[in-house]
Amino acid sequence: MSIVVTGTPRTDLKLVDQLGAFGVATVHEAYGRKGLLKAGLRPIYTGAKAAGTAITVSVAPCDNWMLHAAVEQCREGDLVLVQPTSPSDSGYFGELLATSMRAHGVRGLVIDAGCRDIAPLTEMKFPVWSSAVFAQGTVKETLGSVNVGMVVSGQFVHPGDVVVADDDGVVVVRRQDAAAVIAACEAREKREAENRKRLASGELGLDIYKMREPLKAKGLVYMTHEEYRAKRA
Repeated sequence: MSIVVTGTPRTDLKLVDQLGAFGVATVHEAYGRKGLLKAGLRPIYTGAKAAGTAITVSVAPCDNWMLHAAVEQCREGDLVLVQPTSPSDSGYFGELLATSMRAHGVRGLVIDAGCRDIAPLTEMKFPVWSSAVFAQGTVKETLGSVNVGMVVSGQFVHPGDVVVADDDGVVVVRRQDAAAVIAACEAREKREAENRKRLASGELGLDIYKMREPLKAKGLVYMTHEEYRAKRA
């Protein structure tokens, strides 16, 4: 069944913005190494970053009809996630759709398919993460769905979940987990700030992270150059 769900609950934008400030790597680690979309999704320009509430869009191969239907459901702070029902690298998204989405408050788009109009999208600073860049256009013939729970690039996403994206990739946090992940991110950043100072002073990660005993237990052996040469002889 093809359906457009209206009135989807969303994560509070204050929580979204707090998570976005930490970045993808920190959020992913603090979330128990969960929620990371596949590595093939890359930003169309360096330095792109965005955080928003998920609008999910299921589309047919080489058909962007439902992206136009999705715009009506968008509001300030949303980030659109698009997944074809079969693999497709066609250019589903470009400058005109970006202009329309921005007018409705959309902060960016993640698509496990193709994007085009890279130069104008970069100029207007509309961030897109895509698995392909391809000029081939699409048709408007086949129905899909908007704002239903669905798998996007390997992760199940609920509409209204938090999406954080930057140069390191894209991560999704469940709406009900947002506050707890923020607390975990804060704790992680505090630890990293302390460890950064210690590393800058010359301390070794081997000692800071107490790695020596586990390495020894795994069988790592140290020997002098002379011992090594004698053993090789």
